[in-house]
Amino acid sequence: MGHHGWQGNPPGAEEQARRRIVEAAIACIGRTEVSKISLSDVATQAGVTRQTVYRYFPGLSEILRAVGQAGADEFAERMQQHLAACDSPAEAAVESVVFAVRTVPDEPYMGLLLQAGEPDYFTAGSTSPAAFALGARILRNVPVDWPSAGVTTDEDLEGLAEVLMRLFISFLQYPSTPPLTDDGIRSLVRRWVGPSLGGHPARRGEPGDLTQDRTAP
Repeated sequence: MGHHGWQGNPPGAEEQARRRIVEAAIACIGRTEVSKISLSDVATQAGVTRQTVYRYFPGLSEILRAVGQAGADEFAERMQQHLAACDSPAEAAVESVVFAVRTVPDEPYMGLLLQAGEPDYFTAGSTSPAAFALGARILRNVPVDWPSAGVTTDEDLEGLAEVLMRLFISFLQYPSTPPLTDDGIRSLVRRWVGPSLGGHPARRGEPGDLTQDRTAP
């Protein structure tokens, strides 16, 4: 396998070359807006030609997707820490949506596809079998009694993860006007998803009631 350039330090294997290109993209993202980055910028940062980059990635969108995927494990760890305080399956489900809605847009890598104005790329990555498997892994590691809510198999967890991920993607791409607060999102998800997991919807007037929380803080 030939290597051109690489700033005088060619990678030893294809996987290492792909990682170097992803690292170059991350460096570019750190300097400018994602929407202004081109494949040529990434190639220059990596010290290679565009043709070399094309050996490993079909185009810029695939590089951006790889950058986003690189941050998935770290994001999953932080979400698991956030959900560790939940004491029921319903609460874990609700909080997972709130955490994702409030965290993903500010993620330097997982949220970059939304910032780049390419929601199709983001949606494709977030609604893939791999994404649902990641979501199921996060839920599985939350210390709540999933079987008590009827979630007893890996297929159940992946199905629940899919529903929750599709919910948070919808909140991100089609926000309410005016925007829902965190408690507003909690109330909405608790009202319609909570009962299926043994939870109870918030009653009118309680913290999180939509009649009180449909405005941004």
